[in-house]
Amino acid sequence: MKTLLITGFEPFGGETINPAWEAVKALPEQIGGWQLRKLQIPTVFSLAAARTLACAAECRPDAVLCIGQAGTRSAVTPEYVGINLRHARIADNLGNQPQDEPVVPGGPTAYFATVPVRAMTAAIEAQGIPAAVSYTAGTYVCNDLLYTLLHHYAGTPVRAGFIHVPFLPEQAPQGVASMPLAQMIRALEAAVSAL
Repeated sequence: MKTLLITGFEPFGGETINPAWEAVKALPEQIGGWQLRKLQIPTVFSLAAARTLACAAECRPDAVLCIGQAGTRSAVTPEYVGINLRHARIADNLGNQPQDEPVVPGGPTAYFATVPVRAMTAAIEAQGIPAAVSYTAGTYVCNDLLYTLLHHYAGTPVRAGFIHVPFLPEQAPQGVASMPLAQMIRALEAAVSAL
């Protein structure tokens, strides 16, 4: 059986809940041929990636899939690309707020995700759940994590990717899109099944 390290972030930006971690922790221990290793990570530049890579060094996964919250989105969105840029609109959970800094000084401009982004998106849609390929993981901690993982695993068999999920209904301000937790869980199960 293959090992999947799957991560979800702690709450940030004044929120008391993060749908990414709520969905990850509710996943079964196995999906298809994958044994899941679940990890909650801090919403902190560099530290999120460091914790993920430390866990990966211990559990030696075949793939790493990270889940984050994109509160303005109405669909589950697997990310196609990570870019070498940190630019924070709000401070992270330790008060860091980098402006126009590289994730990896001297690193490539971007990396494409090494998980099957389009197949994952199609698998989620096949469950009747809104999904779309995203071409921007932003410039906050989510992108910082994705780019760092893709840089670290470049040229190795370990695949890495990232999926953004919307707000939960209890988080969403009036008129802002959201998605029930049960739907997010089904979406992630479908995505993992497509790995």
